[in-house]
Amino acid sequence: MEVFEVVRPGFFTTIQDKGRYGYQQYGVPVSGAMDSYAHVLSNLLLGNDDGKACLEITLLGPCLQVLRDTAVALTGADLSPTLNDCPLPMWEGVEVSSGDTISFGSQRKGCRSYLSVVGGIDVSPVMGSRSTYVRSRLGGLDGRPLQAGDRLHSSNSLGNLPLKRLPPQCIPLYSTEHRLRVVLGPQDDYFTEKGIQTFLGSQYVISAQADRMGCRLEGPSVEHKAGADIISDGIPPGAVQVPGDGLPIIMLADRQTTGGYVKIAAVITIDLPELAQAELGEIVRFSAVTEDEAYRLATEYEQSIDRLRQRGR
Repeated sequence: MEVFEVVRPGFFTTIQDKGRYGYQQYGVPVSGAMDSYAHVLSNLLLGNDDGKACLEITLLGPCLQVLRDTAVALTGADLSPTLNDCPLPMWEGVEVSSGDTISFGSQRKGCRSYLSVVGGIDVSPVMGSRSTYVRSRLGGLDGRPLQAGDRLHSSNSLGNLPLKRLPPQCIPLYSTEHRLRVVLGPQDDYFTEKGIQTFLGSQYVISAQADRMGCRLEGPSVEHKAGADIISDGIPPGAVQVPGDGLPIIMLADRQTTGGYVKIAAVITIDLPELAQAELGEIVRFSAVTEDEAYRLATEYEQSIDRLRQRGR
């Protein structure tokens, strides 16, 4: 059933879900929501399955006309959302009616918002996912960002909202400085001791060359032992490549599946949502944790999500 008509598409609004898994061996990136935490929570607020597709809204939001009674939840960046020109609450489920208008104003905090609707955004899955990968025109609506005149569908009608709003402690506070925890490797032995100290002890700035594929940083050069090239191997989410110029690149949702630059570390999974909300010119610092610590933090994160899921039932 039709649920929204796109009046204005915004700067870069795409349909995203958890991602396209099982095809990296064929060179197909995972894609999916950059901020997995905001994506999951927007669905839980409406009683959706965690993996339902939503709109990922970047910097400048769209204008949407509501075509039938339903409910929405908006999480992630505060882009001054409004419902019929009145403030639209974030991090809670909100009922909307046919004829309403959802729009966005100035950017306040963060850079990516997630708008979910009851039942999820319904488009034909490609390789098991509705996520949009623009570079190869896969998924979403013809593999592209939204355009004016698009009509979006969802699969369910309005029911009872299981989790009306989130506890305040579950709502992230977005900062302009980002401390990202990393596990060193798999090629940290390709760097000098000085290089690793530089990487962990320096302040970096997010450059203009940052998008869904990766986040290039500006700052002190990380010293290699003997060059940056290796035989191409797999690139996990959050991998930190260091090419010949010594400037780190953090690989993100639309990253290529393999690459031939050495990887000094990988950002732990639970810190990637923070990076997804980071903007041009903001500060990044790295700190090393062990694999055991990374697993512990990931387990605690999953347990916190499960508690919210149970609370909503």
